[in-house]
Amino acid sequence: MNNYTVQGLHCANCTKIMEAKLHQLKNGDTIRLNYATSQIYLPEEIDLKAVKKILLSDKIQILENDVSDQKSGFEKEQAQHHSAREITKKHHHSHDHPVTGGSKAVKNIKFVFILNLTFSVVEFILGALFNSAAILSDAVHDLGDSLSIGSALFFQKFSAKEANERYSFGHRRFSLLGALITSIILIGGSILVIMNSIPLLFDPQPVNSRGMFWLSIVAIGINGYAAWLISKGTSKNEKVLNLHMLEDVLGWVGVLIVSIALEFTNWFILDPILSLVIASYILSKAIPNFLESAAVFLEVVPTGVDMKVLEDKIKLIPDVHAVSHLHMWSIDGEENALVVTVYLDSEDTQKQEQVKEDIRYLIKDANVTHSTIEIVVDEEFFIQ
Repeated sequence: MNNYTVQGLHCANCTKIMEAKLHQLKNGDTIRLNYATSQIYLPEEIDLKAVKKILLSDKIQILENDVSDQKSGFEKEQAQHHSAREITKKHHHSHDHPVTGGSKAVKNIKFVFILNLTFSVVEFILGALFNSAAILSDAVHDLGDSLSIGSALFFQKFSAKEANERYSFGHRRFSLLGALITSIILIGGSILVIMNSIPLLFDPQPVNSRGMFWLSIVAIGINGYAAWLISKGTSKNEKVLNLHMLEDVLGWVGVLIVSIALEFTNWFILDPILSLVIASYILSKAIPNFLESAAVFLEVVPTGVDMKVLEDKIKLIPDVHAVSHLHMWSIDGEENALVVTVYLDSEDTQKQEQVKEDIRYLIKDANVTHSTIEIVVDEEFFIQ
């Protein structure tokens, strides 16, 4: 069996349907498509061209692994002079708390969500009672973490749904809603905290340092326990959450230090200073996340993609003399889509299919899973 990477598998159900079509080919009953790994397994005696033709009917492209003799002639020629990375640079996008993995991991994450949410409510109440801007700032931080985890747990169910008549691209954008909502809440909360803390720099108010001390002790214990619990997991999500819990522990260590200082001094200005530091840190994380999520919703060209370079490379394909309506956007920040109209100097259908294949090879590093390539034969060429 030979295995190749495929690009353009939209969903698990689509993969099963396509696999059934491939089984109709001669010697195709052992063909296997793996949606999770984007791999296709083909027997030695299969007609690769026939497989490609069926896959391309659903915009699915085979990207051969280390089989240079099976690449198109154009791809070989371009590989000697250009790199696909000129079109797009490798980049990684991840949401704050994507929720995947085994049931134990999800159970641990749910526990941390409930713990964080409950404690953030307690922080808001005690922060107001103790007259501490620093505690209120950390309450915003913990609430943001809680909302991020909770929205990931909630929206993950929707984002995993397959495409249907109403959502033709699938439901993956639902996963962005949580990040966008959380970012807006964090930004708004942090701005309110800053507006409240700045006047306190010029007129510091007494705070309940002893209450701050005992609350910080409890907070360090709770967040430390959550970090220890999550650290026992092996999933990527648990490791990311563990870092967030450790950040919370360090934040509360800062509150603890300030509370001790205020117990023996009247440097009440330390409380608003710490509040501003925490709020500024939250903004430094929330604003980039908001802008990144908003860019996806506004269908901005994916980060690292140079559309001019891509257009120039498409024009270098034999028989192509013009390109129009070239658009690329991100579906969910990870998977991208592309549409383009290409003008050819040939009516040869085989050449037209080859041009489509060459274009899909050009964008293979841009993680384009949905592509629509329209071929227009320029009549003016034949008039000449």
